[in-house]
Order: sequence, then structure tokens, then C-alpha cells
Amino acid sequence: MYIAIEGVIGVGKTTLARLLQPLFQAELLLEVFEENPFLSDFYADRARYAFQTQIFFLLSRYHQQRWTVPQILAEGKNLIADYTFAKDALFARINLSGDELEMYYRVHEALAEKIPRPDLIVYLRADTDVLMQRIALRDRPYERNMEREYIEALHRAYEAFFASPSDGTPVLTIDTSSLNFVLYPEHLHSIENRIRQALNLLPYQPSLPLD
Repeated sequence: MYIAIEGVIGVGKTTLARLLQPLFQAELLLEVFEENPFLSDFYADRARYAFQTQIFFLLSRYHQQRWTVPQILAEGKNLIADYTFAKDALFARINLSGDELEMYYRVHEALAEKIPRPDLIVYLRADTDVLMQRIALRDRPYERNMEREYIEALHRAYEAFFASPSDGTPVLTIDTSSLNFVLYPEHLHSIENRIRQALNLLPYQPSLPLD
């Protein structure tokens, strides 16, 4: 079983992945985004540093997923990741244009063929105002000047992308705007139950709406 958790910056992907790990007795694969030397410069001047930032992420994600994912799955272990390789191109479409975007697509297409696809993508969505609040609360230095317009653009791109993934991977969409799966065990249990139901993993109960 290979589950990937996706969503816009600040939605809670890594937190949920960590909470689900023991529930599914899974290995954990986390995105190594803080090692990107261009990230702080990118948030300060996106137009200038977009290409360097995007290519670094692309190669970093490729090397992590090309070897780590097949090895874990070959050992018969469950795996939960807090990102997908496919989402890299989503960011590129927002941040790049012209020759840089065309060059990026060529590299991404060549690398994507060698990346295993998850059995299920759990797409966590939230309203832009909620995302901005969560980004402010975690207070990462390079995110302090995050523009609302950028998060809104990402939100629209994610909504369109995961409404119908081009590779046909099943997607479970969960609106987290009114959820707090850190503080409320029943919220976490509901998400776990919906994942089990989507993958037909026993035990699970028919999903009920949360208050």
C-alpha cells in the first residue's frame, strides 16, 4: 500500500502523514524542501529564482522517489509520503513560463516515467484564508512574506489538477477547513476510515459527516 498526501502549502500534509504512520504501520517518506538553497530567495523574488528553485526540487524529488519508494514497496512494507512527484509540474506551471517552462517539461517528462505511482492520493483542501492562518501559525522564516495571491493561485491549480489527475491515480479529497486532526482524535479517525474505505482495507465503517 502506497499513499501520498497532497495539498497546498500549509494544509497539514506532513502532520497528517506522521499521524497516519502508526495507524497503517507504514514507512514514512517526507519531502526534503528545506535543503533547497534557493527557497528563501524564491519567496523574496519569485520571478528571478523560480527556475533554479524548480529544477532543484525536481531533481531532489526524483532522486528521493526513484530509489526509496521501489525499495520500500519491494520489501512488502506500507508507505505514506507527504508529497507526489506529479505535483512538481503543477508548481512549474505557476512559477515558470516560456523557454524555461518548456525546458522544465522536457526534463520532468523524462524523469516521471521512472517514478512509481501511489495507490491513492489523499488531497487535503482548505480555503485560502484558512491556509494563510496556518502558514502564519507555523511561522517559518522564509514563509513570513508569503503573498495571499500566490496561495490563491496554488489553491486554484490544485483544485483543477486533483479534480482529474492526468495519470489516473485515484484521489480522495478531504476538506480540512473545519477539521483539526491534531487536537481532535475523531477527526483523525474519520480520515483514517475514509482512506481504508477508498482502498478497501479492513476494518472500516461507512463514512459519516463530522459536525
